[in-house]
Amino acid sequence: MKSLNIPRIAWAAYGFALAVIVLDQLTKAGVAAMAPYPSVTDIPVGYRFATVIPGLFDLTMVQNRGVSFGLFGDGEARWFLSLFSVVVAGGLAWWATKADRRLLISAIGLVIGGAVGNVIDRIRFGYVVDFLDFSGTGVFPWVFNVADSAITVGVILLILDSFLSERRAAAVGAAHEKS
Repeated sequence: MKSLNIPRIAWAAYGFALAVIVLDQLTKAGVAAMAPYPSVTDIPVGYRFATVIPGLFDLTMVQNRGVSFGLFGDGEARWFLSLFSVVVAGGLAWWATKADRRLLISAIGLVIGGAVGNVIDRIRFGYVVDFLDFSGTGVFPWVFNVADSAITVGVILLILDSFLSERRAAAVGAAHEKS
C-alpha cells in the first residue's frame, strides 16, 4: 500500500483552511451569544445583534439558504450544496498537494476553509448563518460571514495567481527564445 506523502506546502493550505473554519465558527457563535435566545435556530431573521457603525455596519441575523451572498437562496438545495462544497473542498485539498506557489496555496486554503465553514452551518442548521451587514450603505446589499469573505478573497487570489504565473511562464519562454 502506498503511503500518503503530503508536501509541506500543502500543509500550509490546510492550516489556512483550519484557521478560517475556526474563525468562522467562533465569530458565528460569538455573535449568536449576543442574542437573548437559547439557540441559533431560535434567533429571528433580521434580528440586529448590534449596530457597530451607525448607517454603515450592523451585525444582523440572516439565514442564508443559498450559496455565497444568498444567491440561489430558495433552500431546496441544502444537501446538494453541502455535497458540492465538500467535493470542491476535496478537489482543492488534492490540488494543494500539487501546488508549488505560496499565493496559490494561500488561495486554496482560504476557499477550502470558507467552503467547509459554510457546510458546517448548512448541515447543523439547514442554512448558513450570515451576520456581517453593510446594507445600510446602499452600495453592498448582502449580509455575509467570515467564510464568505475567505471564499471571495481566495477566488481573487486564485485569479491573481493565474495572471502572475502566466506572466512568469511567458518571461521564461521569451528568455529561451533569445538564446
